[in-house]
Amino acid sequence: MDRTEIASLGEFGLIDHLTKNNEIKNASTILSVGDDAAVIDHFGRQTVISTDLLLEGIHFDLSYTPLKHLGYKSVVVNVSDIYAMNATPTQLVISIGISNKFSVEALDEFYEGVYAACKEYDVDLVGGDTTTSQRGFVISITAIGEVAPDSYVTRSGAKVNDLICVSGDLGGAFLGLTLLERERRIFETTGAQPDLENQAYIVGRLLKPEARKDVIEYFAAQNIMPSSMMDISDGLSSELLHICKQSNVGCVLYEDKLPLNEDSKAFAYKLELDPTACALSGGEDYELLFTVAQADYEKINANNGLTIIGYITEKSEGQHIITRGGNKHELVAQGWNHLK
Repeated sequence: MDRTEIASLGEFGLIDHLTKNNEIKNASTILSVGDDAAVIDHFGRQTVISTDLLLEGIHFDLSYTPLKHLGYKSVVVNVSDIYAMNATPTQLVISIGISNKFSVEALDEFYEGVYAACKEYDVDLVGGDTTTSQRGFVISITAIGEVAPDSYVTRSGAKVNDLICVSGDLGGAFLGLTLLERERRIFETTGAQPDLENQAYIVGRLLKPEARKDVIEYFAAQNIMPSSMMDISDGLSSELLHICKQSNVGCVLYEDKLPLNEDSKAFAYKLELDPTACALSGGEDYELLFTVAQADYEKINANNGLTIIGYITEKSEGQHIITRGGNKHELVAQGWNHLK
């Protein structure tokens, strides 16, 4: 494959090259890429903004992460934060730092993933910056969204007796990471080709997660207003503890209610890992954790992609998980105490 050196295009030439097929999808995008700044008009709706920094070697490993998947995931992790506010993502700004090991073709792959995610989530890429990095690939993304006035949902609104709910299933991305890291180590020490053991589901959960746009659409259609919400990027335990702290409440979780995928569960047992621990502490699932009033029980229950996993209590009762055996343990950021 031909290799075009980035230096041959220069910074503005590179930006022109990477954005030449950029399409605008939102009426709120007044002025996009190509000027000193973008112009956005949300027509009386409130603006929601979130940003993420992704660093090679810390947030991703290019030895097993295809650049196209990385571009896609970089967008997903940001729009997920917008959905977690009960808002609709509309625009993105992407800045990258690149070393000279990258060719123009490599960046084209990365942007292919970015544009695929923009298309999937109806988001406009409206700007960014490129610069040289001496230490690996640096990605900074800011996502902008809109929401009807005061319809955004924070982490601080959970109320006593609210139901605790999650979308999808948990722990898969952590297991995918565990598998890929194992195979990377084997490859580095023996040169043996990776064996992913047909674990397409868990590898996909890590390399190509999806943000839960469908859940936010379901809330709107069913007139559900969560009292608190956040996306699960660091693991269920730590996210739920954030909600409890900011809402000034306690919680009870039920181990047997945690949604686990059968493939994930089987692979966890094979690795001699506890699937519950993977679900509580894994992270990077990008599912939504939210609380709703008990009046919404039927609406939540009617959607088989949503699971009620516990309820909110008074702060004085603390944060606990009740195991399958009926034992009560304090919930800590890494699962519960006996996992340490």
